[in-house]
Amino acid sequence: MLALSVPLYRRRIGRIALDTAACLSLSALLVVSALAQEAAPEKAPLKLQLNKLETAGEACRVTLVVDNAKGAGLKSYKVDLFAFDPEGVAQKRVAVELGPLPGRKTTVKIFDFPGIACAKVGRVLLNDVLACDGGDAAREACLERTETETKAGPAFDR
Repeated sequence: MLALSVPLYRRRIGRIALDTAACLSLSALLVVSALAQEAAPEKAPLKLQLNKLETAGEACRVTLVVDNAKGAGLKSYKVDLFAFDPEGVAQKRVAVELGPLPGRKTTVKIFDFPGIACAKVGRVLLNDVLACDGGDAAREACLERTETETKAGPAFDR
């Protein structure tokens, strides 16, 4: 009964105001969602896969697949790795610069563990991220987003 006492033009103005408020709310929600998606590459996982070990003279040559397919690019990404023998005794330590790492790309890096035969490698440990340069990436944040896996036989963990 009350609605009939309000003139028609005022009811239409009220509906227009409600429709406008709904559109503004939806627009704000879309903007917040877009900003959250832009920030996501910094938190996307950086996957390191121990892909292959092969003998290269007196060294063990390591093929490492670096999957940065969902992350932002990095100018520098330096890791500290340890090779352990099958009994769990640390044998060799090597610092490897894996960068630059383009964003949204998978790359392959090859390096050597000098002075150790591949048969004597029972485990590889990602001990630390020594450098991580690019965007807003801090060294600690890069370590947190780094994931490890292996296809080569020896365990690869952090």
